[in-house]
Amino acid sequence: MRRFVAALGIAVITLAASAAPAEANHSWNGYHWSRAANPFTIPVGDNLTPDWDGYLVTASSDWSASSVLVTTIGPGSTTGRKCRASRGTVQVCNASYGRNGWLGLASIWLSGGHIVQGTAKVNDTYFTMAAYNNINEKLHVMCQEVAHTFGLGHQDESGISLDTCMDYYHNVSDTDTKSTHPNAHDYEQLESIYNSHLDGAAAAGAGGAGSAVRVGGANEDGTPFGASRARGSWYAQELGNGEFRLTHVFWAPLGH
Repeated sequence: MRRFVAALGIAVITLAASAAPAEANHSWNGYHWSRAANPFTIPVGDNLTPDWDGYLVTASSDWSASSVLVTTIGPGSTTGRKCRASRGTVQVCNASYGRNGWLGLASIWLSGGHIVQGTAKVNDTYFTMAAYNNINEKLHVMCQEVAHTFGLGHQDESGISLDTCMDYYHNVSDTDTKSTHPNAHDYEQLESIYNSHLDGAAAAGAGGAGSAVRVGGANEDGTPFGASRARGSWYAQELGNGEFRLTHVFWAPLGH
């Protein structure tokens, strides 16, 4: 996700059995869904208002062009405001979440070093503002939030466009089409993550124990957690039973 300033804190996570492949360079720490074969299917729950549906359809189509995974959109199991996760799925939501600093937020739940469920949120509080209310910024943020739930990180965080939705570029108008879709390197990165090995289990059946160390970071509403005062790009929270929730935050670049 996009950060407002470069000095924001970064959460540091150590997870058992989740090291990234050596050739990877924008994997989210090697996190991945368990699966018995490629390509595998990730069900996506649509909890969006109608004005956002087309952006999710585009993101789903883009990422399903990968050789290793397919996304299928179905009815959501929660509401935009609550955006509760559902095992074996990614739930995608929108609501006016408030002026908390983030345009979009993606969370994954890990068990046994594998992703077992995810959520992706887009914040209408900002997307009703002129600075963000354009087709291409919405495409950019939706594309990126959904991809984080697969285990993809950022290609670049400087604000320049690498013509991928996995950078921090800020789209300013309906004619500014940079960084609205994946590029070839994103598909290569997914292949690196998911072709490195198979887990012998379906995505929805993953389980087991994991371990993590939490350092720095911020809560979903942008407020610090624990003793840390940093607003991190991502953070981890221990949930018990060997499970952890990790969250990526797409900060509003104009500091609203």
